[in-house]
Amino acid sequence: MAHRFDRITTDPARMNGQPCIRGLRLTARRVVAAVALYPDRDELKREYPELEDEDIRQALEYAAECIADEILALDAA
Repeated sequence: MAHRFDRITTDPARMNGQPCIRGLRLTARRVVAAVALYPDRDELKREYPELEDEDIRQALEYAAECIADEILALDAA
């Protein structure tokens, strides 16, 4: 069985050790932000042609795993 996040890599010499996609200079955080900015996957892939579907899926799953299951108080607007 392949590692669950086999496309998420870290290297202290690249992007200050932040989790990146397949050793590219593209962080998992940036991919998650890009998904929010470009909800149309075709547009996202035009902007980031190096991304593959599995890269996007793993970046989203990795981000979900990093969020603690705790309740945070939100300020009332």
